[in-house]
Amino acid sequence: MTRSVRRTRRTLRVTGVSAAALLGLSACSSDHSPSSASASGKPSGEVTVFAAASLKESFEKLGETFEKEHPGTKVTFNFGGSDALAASITGGAPADVFASASPKTMKIVTDAGANSGSPTTFVRNQLEIATLPGNPDKVDSLKDLTGSGMKVVLCDTTVPCGAATQKALDAGKLKLTPVSWEQDVKSALNKVALREADAAVVYKTDVKAAGDKVEGVEFPESADAVNDYPITLLKESRNPGTAKAFVELVKSPQGRTVLSEAGFLTS
Repeated sequence: MTRSVRRTRRTLRVTGVSAAALLGLSACSSDHSPSSASASGKPSGEVTVFAAASLKESFEKLGETFEKEHPGTKVTFNFGGSDALAASITGGAPADVFASASPKTMKIVTDAGANSGSPTTFVRNQLEIATLPGNPDKVDSLKDLTGSGMKVVLCDTTVPCGAATQKALDAGKLKLTPVSWEQDVKSALNKVALREADAAVVYKTDVKAAGDKVEGVEFPESADAVNDYPITLLKESRNPGTAKAFVELVKSPQGRTVLSEAGFLTS
């Protein structure tokens, strides 16, 4: 399997030694006031949000909105495959909010008792085929990806986009062997954007975010594989008041507008 990691200014990657370092920092700083909501109840300090890779563009936009509306706050994101994020959370990585791309990966967190309150579904997402610009291979169905000579990449079945893709293939009674399995949806999309593959099965939101780097092709089997996205506060949050305020923004009409514009299904 291949892994492609895209870092941004606002993205925190928690793995290996860095996770241990952050855990140490958490232990040292859990009692100081700058990392918690102010006595007035207004959001303040920093919150860390672990979120599915497909939420990157919309959550970064909401993070900027949150910081502008609440001066003195900072939202730090860790985007990636939902299964890996869930494993990091249950392994003790410090985080305040978890937004997953499927109930199954959220269950990893709830089964471990790492959540605070019940997760709620805030959006849904549907699959789409991403092809090279202009669709030179004339792909217009999921079955077309099974043709010989097509270099297709898929998300690994352990992550939500891969599990959804398998549901769609099963619905169409199709079998597809990709040239590579990717650990998150952005990695799969990038293979096409970089012309390392002819097509990938990703979310509609990712095709939209990629602009003219790829072309999207809808297919009917995707209706059998729509993913619910749940979000929850985490029990070990160091800043629960501000974390709750961010979750409320995500679920608010303002948040739903941003997510809808990104291509998510909000109803």
